[in-house]
Amino acid sequence: MGVDLSFILVNWNTKGLVLEALRSIYHTAHGYRFEVVVVDNGSEDGSPEAIKETFPHVSLILNEENLGFAKATNQALAQAAGRYIFLLNSDARLTEGAVQALVNFMEDNPDVGIAGGQLVNEDGSKQNSIAPFPSLATELLNKRLLRILFPRRYPGKERSYPSPIDVGSLVGACIVVRRQAIDEVGWLDEGYFFFMEETDWCFRMRDKGWRVCFVPHAQILHLQGASVAMAKTEAKIEFCRSRYLFFAKHRGRVRTTLFKLGLMLRLLGEVLSNALLLWRRRYRERWKTSWRLLLWHFNSCPSHEGLRGVKYVKTAHQKN
Repeated sequence: MGVDLSFILVNWNTKGLVLEALRSIYHTAHGYRFEVVVVDNGSEDGSPEAIKETFPHVSLILNEENLGFAKATNQALAQAAGRYIFLLNSDARLTEGAVQALVNFMEDNPDVGIAGGQLVNEDGSKQNSIAPFPSLATELLNKRLLRILFPRRYPGKERSYPSPIDVGSLVGACIVVRRQAIDEVGWLDEGYFFFMEETDWCFRMRDKGWRVCFVPHAQILHLQGASVAMAKTEAKIEFCRSRYLFFAKHRGRVRTTLFKLGLMLRLLGEVLSNALLLWRRRYRERWKTSWRLLLWHFNSCPSHEGLRGVKYVKTAHQKN
């Protein structure tokens, strides 16, 4: 008998969170033949041992260091056997019926390459689950304002969607990908270390004629950013680097240069404005982050800075 679903999780020092994510799979993936592959990126919090003890049937791939999300996911894709691949963040939880809703939608729509559900907070409020492809407008202007003024072009959580819709890309906390589409389009681009991998994947899927869809009645609890909460400034540097890579690949040299110049000007404005309120802790922290990002740009965006060199630092968001 073949495997219907392959669940892939990448873990980096989020032991309590990844165990809860795994529990949500086993509690909700009813009626399917499925496998679970966890790739651990050199965790130092006891994650591998806890996974082995609690979920002995999980296939565990152990890396000695943090190889990044894309490379780790590709390691799992190399051995995954399912017709559908679920990428699930360690800080996400599948709710009852979410797997069935996503799989049924994929079965009913064979031209869909990737689908994702509605991400929600612990209080049930909606998160942004749809991500427009990066452009000069989305990266230099206020995204929320764009979603309000141009809801058709920039769909988001401000609107309710009674039925599935086609979108540009999805926030990748939980997405299901068709094996046939992966075979045609290829794996994740390992040039991305963290952030934007799924956006690039969606862009390539659509470029090959596959649809990317948002399925609102499939709800996924998302705790947002647990893995990078321990290194916020480094995460912002990595996010900048990923956006620049996307622009270089898909937007051309001129727009990439304009984006860099525009972002540097915006960072300079943030440094100057936050400097006026340095006696307040919130603005002092913002100033430090903006100044660090600006220095990173002035130093020609060195590759050794960002999340690649970050070591484990336990945060209050993690469980023992």
